[in-house]
Amino acid sequence: MSYEYFISKKTLKSVVQGKKVSKPIVRISIISIALAVIVNLITIAVVTGFQQEVRQKVSGFGSHIFIMAASEGSIYESEPIRKDQPFIESIKSLKGVKSIFPVGYKPVLFQSNKNEIKYKLPNGKDTSEIQQNVYGTVLKGVNDDYDWSFFKESLIEGKIPVFGDSVSNRVLISKNLSDNLSFTVGDTINAFFVRSVPVQSQFVVSGIYETGLEELDKKMVMTDLKYVQELNAWGIQITPELVDTLNQPGYISLYANITGGNGRYRLNWGESGFSRTTLLIICPYKDTTIRIIGTDDWSGLNAPVEDSSLPDTAYIKITIQGDPYSACDFEIDENGDLKRTYLNQTGSKFSLKASKKTVTFEMIAGKGSLHNYVGGFEINVDNWDDLSVIAKSIKKKVEFIPTPYNEMLKVTSIKDNERDIFVWLGFLDINVIIILSLMILIGIINMGSALLVLILIRSNFIGMMKAMGATNWKIRKIFLIQAGFLIGRGMLIGNVIGLGICFVQSQFGILSLNPEVYYLSQVPIELNFWHWLILNVATLTVCLLALIGPSIVITRINPVKAIKFD
Repeated sequence: MSYEYFISKKTLKSVVQGKKVSKPIVRISIISIALAVIVNLITIAVVTGFQQEVRQKVSGFGSHIFIMAASEGSIYESEPIRKDQPFIESIKSLKGVKSIFPVGYKPVLFQSNKNEIKYKLPNGKDTSEIQQNVYGTVLKGVNDDYDWSFFKESLIEGKIPVFGDSVSNRVLISKNLSDNLSFTVGDTINAFFVRSVPVQSQFVVSGIYETGLEELDKKMVMTDLKYVQELNAWGIQITPELVDTLNQPGYISLYANITGGNGRYRLNWGESGFSRTTLLIICPYKDTTIRIIGTDDWSGLNAPVEDSSLPDTAYIKITIQGDPYSACDFEIDENGDLKRTYLNQTGSKFSLKASKKTVTFEMIAGKGSLHNYVGGFEINVDNWDDLSVIAKSIKKKVEFIPTPYNEMLKVTSIKDNERDIFVWLGFLDINVIIILSLMILIGIINMGSALLVLILIRSNFIGMMKAMGATNWKIRKIFLIQAGFLIGRGMLIGNVIGLGICFVQSQFGILSLNPEVYYLSQVPIELNFWHWLILNVATLTVCLLALIGPSIVITRINPVKAIKFD
């Protein structure tokens, strides 16, 4: 043990409880170090917790990385892309990739039930009015393999919807939406969508969640991906129909009602390749099956298949009873329409009666290709710190490289899709640096003041040490070690109080926040061991290094004058 350390330790009690001049100054310096540690601990814990909580919740609603069509639209309005992409397996094999899921989005207007509100007029008469609210939000369609862990943690009522092979209209809504529209689990919600014409649909509430991230709670409703695919009319679907009115005497018109895609359709009626014709005018004279193949295209009738959505195939089965070569003079009702005899409940099978024959039609609609398209792919990573590296790797595999279906894709990260939130979180780091610097600076100033007072009131001691042959640096070390003890005492007090406050807040959530402003309902706390260790080591090191300057006063003390000084 060095004699500098021995002397510092032996005289520490007299330093803290010494003269009336030094005692309050030393205690103030200890308190300032304790306050600096308390404030810095809480600042780091709150900011780290805030960033982590918001990051996790924003990522829980979406994903860390999103692959979508290369267009100007947002992820909520992106063009559809093929579901069976060749890059899926290669992305799954990337180190750090946790999962990849297909998703689809569709903006929707939800309508509340009618609510009668009664009130009194100024003249004392009772009156009432009917209110019905409309709320805009976004449907997010997911499949059976979707990772529901985030929403399971946030579920407050009901259950997570389960989607099978058939299309499900069950939804998971937020408490915010539930409160605004007065819906609860099991209720049916009227919904309106915009396509070529307005569409109304209904959903059943399966569960209600609450994340505390008010901004995203307002706009996200989880449902079946197959339902979103139908609402977006991705791909195409052919529904064969028989035109009621006769375009030409003795002939009937078969119509291919094709929907979805880009609206530029080409059809093959089984004769001479693709054409723009949607009508086939015939007079059936034999039993036959007409096959209708349809696609959309971008560049022309002879465009390759990859320049169109997946084709759909529909059929019309025709059966004749009686003289097949007789005239097609089918019966007409009083409105001038063909008189049909329906043979099934759906109306897809019916017969027309002519003078010498009866023709039966069975319309078999195509299954459609919409289930082969999605709005994009969500990718989650294991470690947030690896997000940028993994995103770059995926971009090299996918971005602006034509797929086998002639699609151009782009890759965005959660930082791009929610830029405002993450820019705001980034500013918090600057605030942390400012607060840490100010608090440590205050501690340094107070400790410097205390050190100068200790040096001045112990001038005799310094003179005696110099007279006995001690060097200036040895004497400075004695006072720096004493300052280190004082800093350590302040840090110990600060750690006990600071960690205690963090523990109480993390367990009981005493301090609350306005979620509409701060995205969270209470102050979050997250302090790991390395943050705590670095803060304490940095505080001790910076304060001691800063005190080397004030200790230079010792070199200017004359031993002869100091020994005489009383």
